[in-house]
Amino acid sequence: MYIIIGILAGIIILQSIIMWKYQRQVKDICRQLAFLMKHDSNMLIHREFGLGGIGMLSDRLNDLLELRRKEKQYYQEKETLIADTYTNLSHDIRTPLTSLDGYFQLMEACENVEEQRRYLNIIHERIHSLNEMLEELFMFTKLKNESYRLELTSCCINRILKETVFSYYDEWVRREIQPDIQITEEQLYIDGNKQGLSRIIQNVIKNGLDHGEKKIRIVLKREQNQAVLRISNQVIASEKIDIEHVFDRFYKADAARSKTSTGLGLSIAREFVRRMNGEIGAKIEENEFIVEMSFNL
Repeated sequence: MYIIIGILAGIIILQSIIMWKYQRQVKDICRQLAFLMKHDSNMLIHREFGLGGIGMLSDRLNDLLELRRKEKQYYQEKETLIADTYTNLSHDIRTPLTSLDGYFQLMEACENVEEQRRYLNIIHERIHSLNEMLEELFMFTKLKNESYRLELTSCCINRILKETVFSYYDEWVRREIQPDIQITEEQLYIDGNKQGLSRIIQNVIKNGLDHGEKKIRIVLKREQNQAVLRISNQVIASEKIDIEHVFDRFYKADAARSKTSTGLGLSIAREFVRRMNGEIGAKIEENEFIVEMSFNL
């Protein structure tokens, strides 16, 4: 009888100790949570034991804390991206805006009709450049928004390439450029977006016109089960290109700093290529800057 009473008493004492530790652990977890909510800390919830669901509770809380930190980091990076974008763009826009004001004053003060016409042409060019900058900012911001979905359909890359290259005909003539164009006769179809593909080609060609000499080569061919598009231009002798950063936003090589460029062109091209499940890269070979893209057929 005394043995049974002793055993029961021991069980009661043991349960009391466990309950006391359990309550102390819950209070400690609440204290840690209150601290983490008040302070920006990378600490996680610590526990002394995992009985009675304490272990599962603390693990789920730690998962929630990790998720919250990742979301916070993501939004901080987004805020930094937006701030950097507007800071860099405002700097790029300031130059053509200042020159616009100057040319308007010159045109008002000038009585020569030919000079006025020349100033007016320059003003039109500056306004066109500003429109391009703002459109690039809009497109870059849209592509960086993960909720944006690019509609993919079956596209003939040959046809889109020919149409886009032909749109530069007047530019080739004006600059006395004879591009070397090699397009396979085989019709290559990919899952892509017509406007997106045209924008990729335009941005890469424009980059070559801004940074390169008169030599430009455009090649489209099939390699196994991929359509490979290669656009290259001869590098200006004074141009210093950091090949590892050419696709970074706002990257500009030295010779382009005075040009009306946002430095977003190749970055936009890369985002479009990625959204079409393609690959894009750049390299320099024998004084040629080469941008190569590949898409699954």
